Amino acid sequence: MSYVTANGIRLAYDRSGTGDTVLLIMGTGASGRTWTAHQTPALNRAGYQTITFDNRGIKPSDVPPGRYSLDDMVADTIGLVEALDAGPCHLLGTSLGAVIAEEIALRRPELVRSAVLMATRSRSDLARRALGRADQALNESGLRLPGSYAAATTVLQMFSPKTLNDDATVSLWLDVFELSGDTEPNGQDWVDVGADRRELLRGITVPCRVIAFTDDLICPPHLGAEVADAIPDCDFVEIGDAGHLGNLERPDEVNTAVIDFFDKF
Repeated sequence: MSYVTANGIRLAYDRSGTGDTVLLIMGTGASGRTWTAHQTPALNRAGYQTITFDNRGIKPSDVPPGRYSLDDMVADTIGLVEALDAGPCHLLGTSLGAVIAEEIALRRPELVRSAVLMATRSRSDLARRALGRADQALNESGLRLPGSYAAATTVLQMFSPKTLNDDATVSLWLDVFELSGDTEPNGQDWVDVGADRRELLRGITVPCRVIAFTDDLICPPHLGAEVADAIPDCDFVEIGDAGHLGNLERPDEVNTAVIDFFDKF
């Protein structure tokens, strides 16, 4: 693990492989190491250099106090690309990481060769707004849920019925989330991604692909398709039997969709 200061924040990052650079941007509350289970090995084998990193709020990167904004996260990531002289690079972002990638493509297109936007949305519908309000109310209440409860609700929200119906797999994921989970509020939890951003997305000029997962409760395919419709010339791939963490559930399909797209540019 190496470190760089970007936007006044010390970020932990890791580089592997050789070739054109892919910057992988993780979602809310997750470590950049998550990518190393499936995505970075496949990208390295395909001839790409990969950079993974921990966003602010995820140790060993800095964990500044307070609530973070989308602007904070975007500025951190742009600073990382510049500090490492990594641009123009391919971007692969999931969930909040996809929104960060979209903003970089809008604000600094010269840093981006192409972008794959996974498990993303450009607005929140009623169900997603209700879930977001509930999560924020819980954070503001000061109540801390037991790790076992947090793990169970995370598994139910993040995976597809196919995975949830497999007891052995569910048992593994329950253990993973209970052991690694942190029930303390994270400044990332306050990043607002609920506003309707479709008009803004029309300004993206770099090549983009949206990957949606059929069983994603957080960013369902119809909201991912709206992102693809808003971005000029953006294509859309939907992968079945996968929830919000589809890159972990269906890694082979995800890796193929990502690499096939990057290979074009």
